[in-house]
Amino acid sequence: MRALVWHGKEDIRCDRVSDPEIEDPRDAIIRVTSCAICGSDLHLFHNFIPAMLPGDIVGHEMMGEVVEVGSAAKGKLKVGDRIVVPFTIFCGECEQCKRQNFSVCERSNRKKELADKVFGHATAGLFGYTHLTGGYPGGQAEYLRVPFADTTHIKVPDSLTDEQVLFLGDIFPTGWQAAVQCDIEPTDTVAIWGCGPVGQMAIRSAILLGAKQVVAIDCIPERLAMAEAGGAITINFKEDSVIGRLDDITSGKGPEKCIDAVGMEAHVSISQPDTLLDRAKQMVMLESDRPHVLREMIYVCRTAGAISIPGVYGGLVDKFPMGLAMNKGLTFRMGQTHVNRWTDELLRLIEEGKIDPSFVITHTVGLEEGPEMYKVFRNKQDNCVKVVLKP
Repeated sequence: MRALVWHGKEDIRCDRVSDPEIEDPRDAIIRVTSCAICGSDLHLFHNFIPAMLPGDIVGHEMMGEVVEVGSAAKGKLKVGDRIVVPFTIFCGECEQCKRQNFSVCERSNRKKELADKVFGHATAGLFGYTHLTGGYPGGQAEYLRVPFADTTHIKVPDSLTDEQVLFLGDIFPTGWQAAVQCDIEPTDTVAIWGCGPVGQMAIRSAILLGAKQVVAIDCIPERLAMAEAGGAITINFKEDSVIGRLDDITSGKGPEKCIDAVGMEAHVSISQPDTLLDRAKQMVMLESDRPHVLREMIYVCRTAGAISIPGVYGGLVDKFPMGLAMNKGLTFRMGQTHVNRWTDELLRLIEEGKIDPSFVITHTVGLEEGPEMYKVFRNKQDNCVKVVLKP
């Protein structure tokens, strides 16, 4: 089959690889009908995430048709079922799964010994990501083996298109969880840094959850326009002071809730000296991440406010203003998304027409064009916000 394969820094190729096979009775094989390039994939593209190996198949946002089912999964799946595959692989039986903390499943990370050494305690297995999360082949491919398939799936109706439901596997529940973690109240201003795909979903989720107003912060015109179309007040940080504008919008009180939908690759700008320092430290391997957004959020957030972090961080950050956060009484909530905790409700919202996640798609291409589209997405060329691949 064809698949997008990681060969090293900024080197992803469309290769011919072996077809997946059933390896465990709980497995299933799907024929991938749609998959997408995620911002987290760019972290792998830039080799910012450790424990990637040449030959790893990438991609963690995918869906398709079941073509083979292991004997233990036949009670939940059958050939011909149409499913979205969440990026989190989970057993459904361990203590964390019973609490619906699916992204920290205690059984699905097949490289648990390695992850324990790095994290202290292993997290769940993830598709198409680092070997710290199991080293599982990803879904930017023609076929995919789904481990623990009896639990790791989302059945979707034929009445909805791939484009409407594909993002149930990652960015929609990620944006939703980011907003839910804020415990939004009707009087809240929610400020969201980053208007990429996750940021766009967080904007709409915060509005659906009843925020008084949502403020979206970015510098890319087409992303800001998309955020404004979704109901957000926008700030272009290249043109305006984020701190000044948020003070104006909130009458000097600051936003009650702040969401970091950027993560480890905050924009580097000459007008923001800390970002230049972070980039320099990255280059000499003194720091792995650029936490400008976190610093700014802590500074502007209203006292006793909440900070939600769906943006991915890979390792160490420097100059983190812990004193500000502690003295202001801020609450932090973060983590990889517990996808299936939210998907029943989100699928209902799609079916009822309250949201159509396909609004974020700007490019649809064949799998063989994937390596070039990584560069287009990375460089934000051609008004690119979200790329869907059709194997």
